[in-house]
Amino acid sequence: MIEREIADFDLEQIARSGQCFRFRELGEKRYSVVAGGKYIEVCQEGRLVRFDCSEETFESVWRGYFDLDADYGRYKRAVAKRDQYLQRAVAAGCGLRILRQELWETIVCFIISQQNNIGRITKCVENLCSLFGEICYNRSGQVYNAFPTVERLAACTLEEFAPIRLGYRARYILSAARQVVSGEVDLEAVRHMDYAHARTELMRLSGVGRKVAECICLFALHHIDAFPIDTHIRQVLDAHYPKGFPLKRYRGFAGVMQQYAFYYELVTN
Repeated sequence: MIEREIADFDLEQIARSGQCFRFRELGEKRYSVVAGGKYIEVCQEGRLVRFDCSEETFESVWRGYFDLDADYGRYKRAVAKRDQYLQRAVAAGCGLRILRQELWETIVCFIISQQNNIGRITKCVENLCSLFGEICYNRSGQVYNAFPTVERLAACTLEEFAPIRLGYRARYILSAARQVVSGEVDLEAVRHMDYAHARTELMRLSGVGRKVAECICLFALHHIDAFPIDTHIRQVLDAHYPKGFPLKRYRGFAGVMQQYAFYYELVTN
């Protein structure tokens, strides 16, 4: 068990923020997470966060995954005092972090996310992993499923996806997987691209438009200048930023501001 005191960190807010769909609530302020094929249980009391893993695994996997080396206090202090909406949003989501997720998993999850809600996305991802993910065992010997590899999904048929009830998204996922396996889209190259080039390359994938590409850039590639605009954020912009969001003020971390706003809309509407 690893214990750390962490400022600007709220496990529950992160789990409910809609950026990852493999958090499972085990109890009050206690969650399991599967990421990159690894399983962990995390709990929090105040600023004290406990990670049920070895020191080596914490340093090599989870410190980076939860973005623990970033100073989110600095991001929050940058918010303009006159911006009452964003001040409220930051107060509501003061413990959010931008997770560093695995690229292929994030692509699939955000293809699924289109015209969908968090509960249903989570169920679809869970079923996808149960059907096609590698069987793994946690430290207690309990079974969990890793996220399906791109090769496994590329080998599927549309009929095999039917039990998951993905609708039109199944065709997108199958096509995107085959694009990656064939080398038409090189995810390893994408990992090393800057934000603009990565977004453009991701949009070559079936089912990945501008908004989904922005989400992938933000939540997998950690281009935290990405600013996805979905229905929630469009309403925020129309209501509070009719002249446009002040992206220049938050250059280099506008995506963090987007996440505060997105979470605020989730919990207040």
